[in-house]
Amino acid sequence: MDRSKSLAVGMALATWVLFAAASALHAQSTEPFDVAVSESYEGNFQTSCSSCAEAACPVCDSGCLTDCGCGTCCWGHWVDWSVVPESIRPMPRPGNFPFPRQGCGYYTLCDQLRGISRDKPPQNGYPPFALMASPFYDADFRYVENLDVAEQSLAERLKRIPLNDCMTFSTGGQFWARFHNEHNSRLTETDNSYTLAHVRLYGDLLIGDRVRLFGEYLWADSFSEELAPLPIDVDRGDALNLFVELNLFDYDGKPVFARVGRQELLFGSQRLITPLPWANTRRTFDGVKLFRNGEKWDVDLFYTAFVPPAANDFNQADDDREFGGAWTTYRPQKGHFVDLYYLYFDNSNAVTQQSIVRAPTESHTVGSRYAGDRCGYLWDVEAALQFGDQGGQDLFAGMATVGVGRNFKEACWSPTVWFYYDYASGDSDPTTGDAHTFNQLFPFGHYFLGWMDLVGRQNIHDVNAHLIFYPQPWLTVWLQYHHFWLDQSQDALYNAGGVAYRRDPSGAAGTHVGDEFDIVLNFHLTKNSDILVSYNKLYGGGFLEATSSPTEASDAETLYLMFQQKW
Repeated sequence: MDRSKSLAVGMALATWVLFAAASALHAQSTEPFDVAVSESYEGNFQTSCSSCAEAACPVCDSGCLTDCGCGTCCWGHWVDWSVVPESIRPMPRPGNFPFPRQGCGYYTLCDQLRGISRDKPPQNGYPPFALMASPFYDADFRYVENLDVAEQSLAERLKRIPLNDCMTFSTGGQFWARFHNEHNSRLTETDNSYTLAHVRLYGDLLIGDRVRLFGEYLWADSFSEELAPLPIDVDRGDALNLFVELNLFDYDGKPVFARVGRQELLFGSQRLITPLPWANTRRTFDGVKLFRNGEKWDVDLFYTAFVPPAANDFNQADDDREFGGAWTTYRPQKGHFVDLYYLYFDNSNAVTQQSIVRAPTESHTVGSRYAGDRCGYLWDVEAALQFGDQGGQDLFAGMATVGVGRNFKEACWSPTVWFYYDYASGDSDPTTGDAHTFNQLFPFGHYFLGWMDLVGRQNIHDVNAHLIFYPQPWLTVWLQYHHFWLDQSQDALYNAGGVAYRRDPSGAAGTHVGDEFDIVLNFHLTKNSDILVSYNKLYGGGFLEATSSPTEASDAETLYLMFQQKW
Protein backbone atom coordinates (compact mmCIF):
# COMPACT_ATOMS: atom_id res chain seq x y z
CA MET A 1 0.00 0.00 0.00
CA ASP A 2 1.55 3.34 -1.05
CA ARG A 3 1.51 6.54 1.01
CA SER A 4 -1.53 8.00 -0.76
CA LYS A 5 -3.58 4.89 -0.02
CA SER A 6 -2.36 4.92 3.57
CA LEU A 7 -3.39 8.55 3.89
CA ALA A 8 -6.85 7.82 2.48
CA VAL A 9 -7.37 4.96 4.93
CA GLY A 10 -6.13 7.10 7.78
CA MET A 11 -8.47 9.97 6.88
CA ALA A 12 -11.43 7.61 6.67
CA LEU A 13 -10.67 6.20 10.09
CA ALA A 14 -10.12 9.66 11.51
CA THR A 15 -13.56 10.67 10.18
CA TRP A 16 -15.05 7.60 11.85
CA VAL A 17 -13.44 8.51 15.18
CA LEU A 18 -14.69 12.09 14.93
CA PHE A 19 -18.19 10.77 14.24
CA ALA A 20 -17.95 8.62 17.36
CA ALA A 21 -16.77 11.63 19.34
CA ALA A 22 -19.70 13.68 18.09
CA SER A 23 -22.08 10.93 19.17
CA ALA A 24 -20.52 10.82 22.60
CA LEU A 25 -20.74 14.59 23.02
CA HIS A 26 -24.23 15.08 21.66
CA ALA A 27 -26.10 17.48 23.94
CA GLN A 28 -23.07 17.64 26.27
CA SER A 29 -20.71 20.50 27.00
CA THR A 30 -17.14 19.94 25.88
CA GLU A 31 -14.09 19.93 28.12
CA PRO A 32 -10.39 19.30 27.36
CA PHE A 33 -9.43 15.67 26.89
CA ASP A 34 -7.88 15.33 30.33
CA VAL A 35 -10.02 17.69 32.41
CA ALA A 36 -13.10 16.40 34.21
CA VAL A 37 -15.69 18.91 35.39
CA SER A 38 -15.98 17.35 38.82
CA GLU A 39 -13.29 16.04 41.15
CA SER A 40 -15.85 14.29 43.36
CA TYR A 41 -15.36 10.73 42.13
CA GLU A 42 -13.91 8.58 44.86
CA GLY A 43 -12.80 4.99 45.04
CA ASN A 44 -11.87 2.32 42.61
CA PHE A 45 -14.28 0.59 40.24
CA GLN A 46 -16.99 -1.33 42.03
CA THR A 47 -19.67 -3.53 40.49
CA SER A 48 -22.79 -1.67 41.59
CA CYS A 49 -25.62 -3.23 39.61
CA SER A 50 -25.89 -6.76 40.94
CA SER A 51 -29.02 -5.77 42.86
CA CYS A 52 -30.73 -4.94 39.57
CA ALA A 53 -29.98 -8.26 37.90
CA GLU A 54 -33.47 -9.57 38.61
CA ALA A 55 -35.26 -6.46 37.39
CA ALA A 56 -37.46 -6.84 34.32
CA CYS A 57 -35.50 -9.77 32.79
CA PRO A 58 -36.19 -11.99 31.04
CA VAL A 59 -39.58 -10.32 30.49
CA CYS A 60 -38.40 -7.26 28.60
CA ASP A 61 -40.57 -6.99 25.53
CA SER A 62 -39.91 -3.32 24.93
CA GLY A 63 -36.15 -3.53 25.42
CA CYS A 64 -36.52 -1.24 28.41
CA LEU A 65 -33.65 0.26 30.34
CA THR A 66 -33.59 -0.34 34.08
CA ASP A 67 -33.09 2.37 36.66
CA CYS A 68 -29.73 0.88 37.53
CA GLY A 69 -27.86 3.00 35.01
CA CYS A 70 -25.35 0.38 33.93
CA GLY A 71 -27.51 -2.58 32.97
CA THR A 72 -29.98 -3.32 30.20
CA CYS A 73 -32.25 -6.08 29.03
CA CYS A 74 -30.83 -7.42 25.78
CA TRP A 75 -33.14 -9.84 23.95
CA GLY A 76 -34.51 -10.98 27.29
CA HIS A 77 -31.03 -11.43 28.76
CA TRP A 78 -29.72 -9.22 31.57
CA VAL A 79 -26.43 -7.48 30.72
CA ASP A 80 -24.52 -5.72 33.49
CA TRP A 81 -22.36 -3.33 31.47
CA SER A 82 -20.22 -2.50 34.50
CA VAL A 83 -18.48 -5.89 34.18
CA VAL A 84 -18.60 -6.38 30.39
CA PRO A 85 -16.34 -7.44 28.76
CA GLU A 86 -15.04 -9.89 31.33
CA SER A 87 -12.23 -10.77 28.92
CA ILE A 88 -10.27 -7.66 29.98
CA ARG A 89 -7.12 -8.73 31.80
CA PRO A 90 -4.94 -6.45 33.97
CA MET A 91 -1.36 -6.38 32.76
CA PRO A 92 0.77 -8.85 34.75
CA ARG A 93 3.72 -7.51 36.65
CA PRO A 94 6.78 -7.15 34.42
CA GLY A 95 10.30 -7.61 35.66
CA ASN A 96 11.81 -5.01 38.04
CA PHE A 97 8.31 -3.77 38.77
CA PRO A 98 8.10 -0.34 40.46
CA PHE A 99 5.81 1.09 43.13
CA PRO A 100 4.49 4.52 42.07
CA ARG A 101 3.68 7.06 44.76
CA GLN A 102 0.23 6.91 46.32
CA GLY A 103 -1.72 9.23 48.58
CA CYS A 104 -2.27 12.96 48.37
CA GLY A 105 -0.32 14.75 45.65
CA TYR A 106 -0.12 16.15 42.14
CA TYR A 107 -0.53 13.29 39.68
CA THR A 108 0.09 15.30 36.52
CA LEU A 109 2.27 18.29 35.79
CA CYS A 110 -0.89 20.08 34.69
CA ASP A 111 -2.43 19.40 38.11
CA GLN A 112 0.57 20.94 39.85
CA LEU A 113 0.50 24.04 37.65
CA ARG A 114 -3.23 24.42 38.38
CA GLY A 115 -2.83 23.67 42.09
CA ILE A 116 -5.12 20.60 42.00
CA SER A 117 -4.02 18.04 44.60
CA ARG A 118 -5.70 14.64 44.60
CA ASP A 119 -6.14 12.09 47.38
CA LYS A 120 -5.01 9.27 45.09
CA PRO A 121 -4.19 8.61 41.43
CA PRO A 122 -7.08 9.45 39.09
CA GLN A 123 -8.80 6.43 37.62
CA ASN A 124 -7.85 5.69 34.03
CA GLY A 125 -7.87 2.81 31.57
CA TYR A 126 -4.40 3.83 30.38
CA PRO A 127 -1.14 3.74 32.38
CA PRO A 128 0.48 7.03 33.51
CA PHE A 129 3.58 6.40 31.37
CA ALA A 130 4.65 7.08 27.79
CA LEU A 131 4.96 3.37 26.95
CA MET A 132 1.86 1.20 27.14
CA ALA A 133 2.75 -2.47 26.98
CA SER A 134 -0.76 -3.87 27.26
CA PRO A 135 -2.95 -3.81 24.13
CA PHE A 136 -5.75 -1.31 23.78
CA TYR A 137 -8.25 -4.17 23.95
CA ASP A 138 -7.26 -4.63 27.61
CA ALA A 139 -7.67 -0.94 28.50
CA ASP A 140 -10.23 -1.07 31.31
CA PHE A 141 -12.74 1.76 31.05
CA ARG A 142 -15.61 -0.14 32.66
CA TYR A 143 -15.51 2.35 35.54
CA VAL A 144 -17.02 4.94 33.16
CA GLU A 145 -20.37 3.17 33.62
CA ASN A 146 -20.40 4.49 37.20
CA LEU A 147 -19.51 8.10 36.33
CA ASP A 148 -21.94 10.92 35.69
CA VAL A 149 -21.39 12.73 32.41
CA ALA A 150 -20.18 15.81 34.29
CA GLU A 151 -17.39 13.71 35.82
CA GLN A 152 -16.11 12.37 32.50
CA SER A 153 -13.23 13.75 30.49
CA LEU A 154 -13.62 13.89 26.73
CA ALA A 155 -11.46 10.78 26.37
CA GLU A 156 -13.81 8.95 28.74
CA ARG A 157 -16.85 10.15 26.78
CA LEU A 158 -15.47 8.27 23.77
CA LYS A 159 -15.81 5.07 25.77
CA ARG A 160 -18.86 2.95 26.55
CA ILE A 161 -21.20 4.79 24.15
CA PRO A 162 -24.60 3.00 24.27
CA LEU A 163 -25.99 2.40 20.78
CA ASN A 164 -29.04 0.48 22.00
CA ASP A 165 -29.89 -1.97 24.76
CA CYS A 166 -27.61 -4.61 23.26
CA MET A 167 -24.62 -2.71 21.86
CA THR A 168 -21.94 -0.45 23.31
CA PHE A 169 -19.15 1.19 21.33
CA SER A 170 -15.78 2.59 22.44
CA THR A 171 -13.03 4.27 20.50
CA GLY A 172 -9.65 5.79 21.23
CA GLY A 173 -6.07 5.83 20.09
CA GLN A 174 -2.58 7.21 20.42
CA PHE A 175 -0.17 9.53 18.66
CA TRP A 176 3.52 9.56 19.40
CA ALA A 177 6.64 11.15 17.95
CA ARG A 178 10.09 10.02 19.11
CA PHE A 179 13.38 11.66 18.18
CA HIS A 180 16.53 9.48 18.16
CA ASN A 181 20.06 10.88 18.27
CA GLU A 182 22.34 7.82 18.01
CA HIS A 183 26.12 8.02 18.10
CA ASN A 184 27.67 4.92 16.51
CA SER A 185 24.16 3.74 15.74
CA ARG A 186 23.75 -0.06 15.97
CA LEU A 187 27.48 -0.25 16.84
CA THR A 188 28.44 0.99 13.40
CA GLU A 189 30.68 4.01 12.88
CA THR A 190 27.65 5.98 11.66
CA ASP A 191 25.76 8.65 13.57
CA ASN A 192 22.02 8.51 13.01
CA SER A 193 19.47 11.21 13.90
CA TYR A 194 15.87 10.60 12.92
CA THR A 195 12.25 10.77 14.07
CA LEU A 196 9.72 7.97 14.42
CA ALA A 197 6.00 8.67 14.49
CA HIS A 198 2.91 6.54 14.68
CA VAL A 199 -0.87 6.83 14.97
CA ARG A 200 -3.13 4.13 16.39
CA LEU A 201 -6.93 4.23 16.18
CA TYR A 202 -9.24 1.56 17.58
CA GLY A 203 -12.91 0.71 17.72
CA ASP A 204 -14.47 -1.74 20.18
CA LEU A 205 -18.05 -2.95 19.68
CA LEU A 206 -19.69 -5.02 22.42
CA ILE A 207 -22.81 -6.96 21.48
CA GLY A 208 -24.26 -7.88 24.83
CA ASP A 209 -21.93 -9.99 26.93
CA ARG A 210 -21.50 -12.66 24.24
CA VAL A 211 -19.81 -11.05 21.22
CA ARG A 212 -17.04 -8.49 20.84
CA LEU A 213 -15.66 -7.00 17.63
CA PHE A 214 -12.34 -5.16 17.94
CA GLY A 215 -10.29 -3.44 15.26
CA GLU A 216 -7.18 -1.27 15.44
CA TYR A 217 -5.46 0.69 12.67
CA LEU A 218 -1.75 1.54 12.73
CA TRP A 219 0.25 4.03 10.70
CA ALA A 220 3.99 4.24 11.43
CA ASP A 221 6.87 5.93 9.61
CA SER A 222 10.47 7.09 9.95
CA PHE A 223 11.85 10.47 8.88
CA SER A 224 15.33 11.89 8.09
CA GLU A 225 17.31 8.76 9.00
CA GLU A 226 20.96 8.23 7.92
CA LEU A 227 20.69 4.43 8.09
CA ALA A 228 17.94 2.34 6.54
CA PRO A 229 14.95 2.09 8.91
CA LEU A 230 14.55 -1.11 10.88
CA PRO A 231 11.65 -3.40 9.86
CA ILE A 232 9.87 -2.46 13.11
CA ASP A 233 10.06 1.27 12.27
CA VAL A 234 7.77 1.57 9.24
CA ASP A 235 4.27 0.32 8.40
CA ARG A 236 2.31 2.88 6.40
CA GLY A 237 -1.20 1.74 7.19
CA ASP A 238 -2.33 -1.63 8.49
CA ALA A 239 -4.50 -3.60 10.90
CA LEU A 240 -2.69 -4.10 14.19
CA ASN A 241 -5.65 -5.91 15.78
CA LEU A 242 -8.76 -7.24 14.04
CA PHE A 243 -10.66 -10.00 15.80
CA VAL A 244 -13.98 -11.36 16.90
CA GLU A 245 -14.29 -12.52 20.50
CA LEU A 246 -16.97 -14.97 21.63
CA ASN A 247 -18.13 -15.80 25.14
CA LEU A 248 -18.48 -19.57 24.70
CA PHE A 249 -19.66 -20.84 28.08
CA ASP A 250 -19.09 -20.52 31.82
CA TYR A 251 -16.75 -22.78 33.76
CA ASP A 252 -16.84 -22.61 37.54
CA GLY A 253 -18.63 -19.27 37.40
CA LYS A 254 -16.24 -17.58 34.95
CA PRO A 255 -16.66 -17.28 31.16
CA VAL A 256 -14.43 -19.05 28.64
CA PHE A 257 -13.62 -16.91 25.59
CA ALA A 258 -12.45 -17.58 22.05
CA ARG A 259 -10.61 -14.76 20.27
CA VAL A 260 -10.17 -15.33 16.52
CA GLY A 261 -8.21 -13.09 14.15
CA ARG A 262 -5.30 -10.68 14.35
CA GLN A 263 -4.24 -9.95 17.91
CA GLU A 264 -1.34 -8.82 20.04
CA LEU A 265 -0.04 -11.27 22.65
CA LEU A 266 1.31 -10.47 26.12
CA PHE A 267 2.14 -13.01 28.81
CA GLY A 268 3.90 -12.98 32.16
CA SER A 269 7.06 -10.94 32.59
CA GLN A 270 7.25 -10.21 28.82
CA ARG A 271 10.71 -11.78 28.66
CA LEU A 272 9.42 -14.17 25.99
CA ILE A 273 6.12 -12.76 24.66
CA THR A 274 5.14 -9.10 24.30
CA PRO A 275 3.56 -6.68 21.80
CA LEU A 276 6.94 -4.88 21.83
CA PRO A 277 5.62 -1.47 22.94
CA TRP A 278 8.92 0.33 22.22
CA ALA A 279 8.68 -0.54 18.52
CA ASN A 280 7.09 2.00 16.22
CA THR A 281 4.96 -0.75 14.65
CA ARG A 282 4.34 -3.10 17.63
CA ARG A 283 4.10 -6.87 17.20
CA THR A 284 1.03 -8.90 16.28
CA PHE A 285 -0.13 -12.39 15.26
CA ASP A 286 -2.93 -14.06 13.30
CA GLY A 287 -4.65 -16.98 14.99
CA VAL A 288 -6.95 -18.16 17.73
CA LYS A 289 -6.79 -17.97 21.51
CA LEU A 290 -8.98 -19.72 24.08
CA PHE A 291 -8.77 -18.24 27.56
CA ARG A 292 -10.40 -17.86 30.94
CA ASN A 293 -9.77 -15.23 33.62
CA GLY A 294 -10.41 -16.50 37.14
CA GLU A 295 -10.08 -15.24 40.68
CA LYS A 296 -6.83 -17.15 41.21
CA TRP A 297 -6.18 -18.94 37.91
CA ASP A 298 -5.86 -17.60 34.36
CA VAL A 299 -5.53 -20.14 31.55
CA ASP A 300 -4.64 -19.47 27.89
CA LEU A 301 -4.31 -21.77 24.89
CA PHE A 302 -3.25 -20.21 21.60
CA TYR A 303 -2.08 -21.05 18.10
CA THR A 304 -0.95 -18.28 15.77
CA ALA A 305 1.32 -17.22 12.93
CA PHE A 306 3.63 -14.23 13.29
CA VAL A 307 2.74 -11.15 11.22
CA PRO A 308 5.90 -9.28 10.14
CA PRO A 309 5.44 -5.57 9.35
CA ALA A 310 5.51 -4.58 5.68
CA ALA A 311 6.34 -0.94 5.01
CA ASN A 312 4.16 -0.37 1.94
CA ASP A 313 1.90 -3.43 1.70
CA PHE A 314 -0.86 -4.88 3.80
CA ASN A 315 0.68 -7.17 6.39
CA GLN A 316 0.28 -10.89 5.83
CA ALA A 317 0.85 -13.66 8.35
CA ASP A 318 4.03 -15.64 7.76
CA ASP A 319 2.70 -19.20 7.75
CA ASP A 320 6.30 -20.42 7.97
CA ARG A 321 6.57 -18.94 11.48
CA GLU A 322 4.01 -20.74 13.64
CA PHE A 323 3.76 -19.88 17.32
CA GLY A 324 1.51 -21.44 19.95
CA GLY A 325 1.34 -22.73 23.45
CA ALA A 326 -0.34 -22.92 26.83
CA TRP A 327 0.09 -20.36 29.61
CA THR A 328 -1.32 -20.53 33.13
CA THR A 329 -1.04 -17.94 35.88
CA TYR A 330 -1.79 -18.69 39.52
CA ARG A 331 -2.22 -15.94 42.12
CA PRO A 332 -2.03 -17.56 45.56
CA GLN A 333 -2.44 -14.16 47.24
CA LYS A 334 -2.47 -10.51 46.31
CA GLY A 335 0.75 -9.44 44.63
CA HIS A 336 2.03 -13.01 44.09
CA PHE A 337 2.19 -14.53 40.61
CA VAL A 338 3.18 -18.02 39.50
CA ASP A 339 3.42 -18.65 35.74
CA LEU A 340 3.67 -22.10 34.16
CA TYR A 341 4.00 -22.27 30.39
CA TYR A 342 4.72 -24.32 27.30
CA LEU A 343 5.57 -22.55 24.02
CA TYR A 344 5.93 -24.00 20.53
CA PHE A 345 7.74 -22.19 17.72
CA ASP A 346 8.29 -23.52 14.20
CA ASN A 347 10.24 -21.34 11.77
CA SER A 348 10.76 -23.11 8.46
CA ASN A 349 12.47 -20.12 6.83
CA ALA A 350 16.20 -20.45 6.16
CA VAL A 351 18.12 -17.97 8.33
CA THR A 352 21.92 -17.73 8.63
CA GLN A 353 23.64 -14.98 10.62
CA GLN A 354 27.38 -14.62 11.22
CA SER A 355 27.83 -18.08 9.64
CA ILE A 356 25.44 -19.54 12.24
CA VAL A 357 22.34 -21.39 11.01
CA ARG A 358 19.47 -19.99 13.10
CA ALA A 359 16.60 -21.53 11.12
CA PRO A 360 14.83 -23.65 10.05
CA THR A 361 14.08 -24.46 13.65
CA GLU A 362 11.39 -26.16 15.71
CA SER A 363 11.56 -25.47 19.42
CA HIS A 364 9.61 -26.37 22.55
CA THR A 365 10.03 -24.09 25.57
CA VAL A 366 8.83 -25.02 29.06
CA GLY A 367 9.24 -22.61 31.93
CA SER A 368 7.97 -21.02 35.10
CA ARG A 369 8.08 -17.71 36.92
CA TYR A 370 7.41 -16.67 40.50
CA ALA A 371 7.21 -12.97 41.34
CA GLY A 372 5.83 -11.04 44.25
CA ASP A 373 6.36 -8.75 47.21
CA ARG A 374 5.99 -8.97 50.96
CA CYS A 375 6.59 -6.23 53.52
CA GLY A 376 8.58 -4.20 51.02
CA TYR A 377 10.81 -7.10 49.92
CA LEU A 378 10.55 -8.04 46.24
CA TRP A 379 11.46 -11.05 44.15
CA ASP A 380 11.27 -12.14 40.52
CA VAL A 381 12.54 -15.58 39.46
CA GLU A 382 12.06 -17.16 36.04
CA ALA A 383 13.62 -20.13 34.24
CA ALA A 384 12.96 -21.99 31.00
CA LEU A 385 14.35 -24.99 29.12
CA GLN A 386 14.24 -25.23 25.35
CA PHE A 387 14.58 -28.32 23.19
CA GLY A 388 13.91 -29.32 19.60
CA ASP A 389 15.76 -28.98 16.33
CA GLN A 390 17.75 -26.13 14.78
CA GLY A 391 19.27 -26.32 11.32
CA GLY A 392 19.34 -30.11 11.45
CA GLN A 393 21.00 -30.12 14.89
CA ASP A 394 19.43 -31.20 18.16
CA LEU A 395 18.57 -28.15 20.26
CA PHE A 396 18.93 -27.98 24.03
CA ALA A 397 19.18 -24.56 25.66
CA GLY A 398 17.95 -22.54 28.60
CA MET A 399 17.53 -19.20 30.30
CA ALA A 400 17.25 -18.05 33.90
CA THR A 401 16.60 -14.82 35.76
CA VAL A 402 16.92 -14.12 39.48
CA GLY A 403 15.97 -10.72 40.87
CA VAL A 404 15.60 -9.35 44.38
CA GLY A 405 14.55 -5.88 45.37
CA ARG A 406 13.34 -3.53 48.06
CA ASN A 407 10.65 -0.88 48.00
CA PHE A 408 10.89 1.87 50.61
CA LYS A 409 7.24 2.85 50.57
CA GLU A 410 7.41 5.23 53.51
CA ALA A 411 10.57 6.97 52.33
CA CYS A 412 10.52 10.20 50.39
CA TRP A 413 10.00 9.64 46.63
CA SER A 414 8.99 5.96 47.15
CA PRO A 415 12.31 4.51 45.86
CA THR A 416 12.56 0.94 44.61
CA VAL A 417 15.88 -0.82 44.07
CA TRP A 418 16.39 -4.07 42.14
CA PHE A 419 19.39 -6.37 41.58
CA TYR A 420 19.21 -8.94 38.78
CA TYR A 421 21.20 -11.70 37.18
CA ASP A 422 20.06 -12.72 33.69
CA TYR A 423 21.43 -15.72 31.82
CA ALA A 424 20.71 -17.21 28.40
CA SER A 425 22.77 -20.10 27.07
CA GLY A 426 25.13 -19.96 24.11
CA ASP A 427 26.92 -22.55 22.00
CA SER A 428 30.63 -23.33 22.35
CA ASP A 429 30.72 -24.33 18.67
CA PRO A 430 27.59 -23.08 16.87
CA THR A 431 28.59 -24.53 13.48
CA THR A 432 28.79 -28.21 14.48
CA GLY A 433 27.22 -30.66 16.93
CA ASP A 434 24.15 -29.91 19.01
CA ALA A 435 22.74 -26.37 19.22
CA HIS A 436 22.70 -24.70 22.64
CA THR A 437 21.89 -21.05 21.91
CA PHE A 438 18.62 -20.05 23.55
CA ASN A 439 15.94 -18.61 21.25
CA GLN A 440 14.39 -15.59 22.97
CA LEU A 441 11.18 -15.89 20.88
CA PHE A 442 9.18 -12.60 20.96
CA PRO A 443 10.51 -10.59 23.94
CA PHE A 444 10.53 -7.03 25.26
CA GLY A 445 14.31 -6.88 25.22
CA HIS A 446 14.42 -3.09 25.38
CA TYR A 447 12.89 -3.18 28.86
CA PHE A 448 15.19 -5.83 30.33
CA LEU A 449 18.60 -5.72 28.65
CA GLY A 450 19.33 -2.04 28.21
CA TRP A 451 17.70 0.77 26.26
CA MET A 452 20.46 0.71 23.63
CA ASP A 453 18.87 -2.46 22.15
CA LEU A 454 22.34 -3.89 21.50
CA VAL A 455 21.98 -7.03 23.64
CA GLY A 456 19.40 -9.82 23.41
CA ARG A 457 18.53 -12.78 25.64
CA GLN A 458 20.80 -15.19 23.75
CA ASN A 459 24.37 -16.26 24.66
CA ILE A 460 24.56 -13.67 27.42
CA HIS A 461 25.15 -12.99 31.09
CA ASP A 462 23.88 -9.70 32.50
CA VAL A 463 24.31 -8.45 36.06
CA ASN A 464 22.12 -5.38 36.34
CA ALA A 465 20.81 -2.94 38.94
CA HIS A 466 17.83 -0.59 38.84
CA LEU A 467 16.79 2.41 40.93
CA ILE A 468 13.31 3.84 40.37
CA PHE A 469 11.92 6.82 42.28
CA TYR A 470 9.31 9.58 42.03
CA PRO A 471 10.32 13.14 43.04
CA GLN A 472 6.71 14.01 42.20
CA PRO A 473 3.85 11.61 41.48
CA TRP A 474 3.98 12.84 37.85
CA LEU A 475 7.75 12.34 37.44
CA THR A 476 9.34 8.88 37.08
CA VAL A 477 13.13 8.53 37.30
CA TRP A 478 14.64 5.17 36.35
CA LEU A 479 18.39 4.52 36.53
CA GLN A 480 19.94 1.30 35.18
CA TYR A 481 23.37 -0.30 35.07
CA HIS A 482 24.22 -3.46 33.06
CA HIS A 483 27.42 -5.52 32.99
CA PHE A 484 27.36 -7.84 29.95
CA TRP A 485 29.50 -10.81 29.01
CA LEU A 486 29.00 -13.65 26.54
CA ASP A 487 28.19 -17.13 27.72
CA GLN A 488 30.34 -18.71 24.99
CA SER A 489 33.15 -16.82 23.27
CA GLN A 490 32.76 -18.57 19.90
CA ASP A 491 29.06 -17.80 19.69
CA ALA A 492 27.79 -14.38 18.59
CA LEU A 493 26.55 -11.26 20.29
CA TYR A 494 22.82 -10.95 19.54
CA ASN A 495 20.88 -7.69 19.56
CA ALA A 496 17.47 -7.02 21.12
CA GLY A 497 15.79 -8.51 18.05
CA GLY A 498 17.74 -11.77 18.39
CA VAL A 499 19.96 -11.06 15.36
CA ALA A 500 23.61 -12.18 15.51
CA TYR A 501 25.65 -9.13 14.49
CA ARG A 502 29.14 -9.44 16.04
CA ARG A 503 31.26 -12.58 16.39
CA ASP A 504 34.80 -13.91 16.67
CA PRO A 505 34.67 -17.56 15.49
CA SER A 506 38.02 -18.28 17.18
CA GLY A 507 36.87 -17.03 20.58
CA ALA A 508 40.08 -15.02 20.96
CA ALA A 509 38.13 -11.78 21.46
CA GLY A 510 36.98 -13.02 24.85
CA THR A 511 33.56 -12.57 26.40
CA HIS A 512 33.42 -9.10 28.00
CA VAL A 513 30.82 -7.18 25.96
CA GLY A 514 30.75 -4.02 28.03
CA ASP A 515 28.87 -1.88 30.52
CA GLU A 516 25.73 0.14 29.85
CA PHE A 517 24.22 3.03 31.80
CA ASP A 518 20.63 4.17 31.17
CA ILE A 519 18.74 7.18 32.50
CA VAL A 520 14.99 7.35 31.84
CA LEU A 521 12.72 10.26 32.79
CA ASN A 522 8.95 10.22 32.25
CA PHE A 523 6.98 13.44 32.68
CA HIS A 524 3.25 12.74 33.02
CA LEU A 525 1.87 16.00 31.63
CA THR A 526 -1.86 15.35 31.73
CA LYS A 527 -4.02 12.33 32.37
CA ASN A 528 -3.22 10.88 28.94
CA SER A 529 -0.08 12.65 27.70
CA ASP A 530 3.61 12.17 28.51
CA ILE A 531 7.10 13.26 27.59
CA LEU A 532 9.86 10.66 27.91
CA VAL A 533 13.58 11.48 27.85
CA SER A 534 16.30 8.84 27.93
CA TYR A 535 20.09 9.01 27.73
CA ASN A 536 22.02 5.76 27.29
CA LYS A 537 25.73 4.95 27.02
CA LEU A 538 27.53 1.67 26.27
CA TYR A 539 31.22 1.38 27.16
CA GLY A 540 32.54 -1.46 25.06
CA GLY A 541 34.53 -4.27 26.67
CA GLY A 542 37.30 -6.44 25.29
CA PHE A 543 35.03 -8.40 22.97
CA LEU A 544 33.67 -5.31 21.20
CA GLU A 545 37.09 -3.69 21.02
CA ALA A 546 38.65 -6.81 19.50
CA THR A 547 35.89 -7.18 16.91
CA SER A 548 35.71 -3.50 15.94
CA SER A 549 36.80 -2.22 12.54
CA PRO A 550 36.70 1.02 10.51
CA THR A 551 32.95 0.42 10.08
CA GLU A 552 32.18 -1.31 13.40
CA ALA A 553 32.38 0.58 16.70
CA SER A 554 33.02 -0.55 20.26
CA ASP A 555 31.18 2.28 22.08
CA ALA A 556 27.80 3.89 21.47
CA GLU A 557 25.35 6.34 23.01
CA THR A 558 21.78 7.42 22.32
CA LEU A 559 19.38 10.17 23.30
CA TYR A 560 15.63 9.62 23.00
CA LEU A 561 13.03 12.38 23.24
CA MET A 562 9.41 11.27 22.96
CA PHE A 563 5.94 12.83 23.20
CA GLN A 564 2.77 10.73 23.29
CA GLN A 565 -0.93 11.48 23.57
CA LYS A 566 -3.64 8.89 24.14
CA TRP A 567 -7.38 9.42 23.93
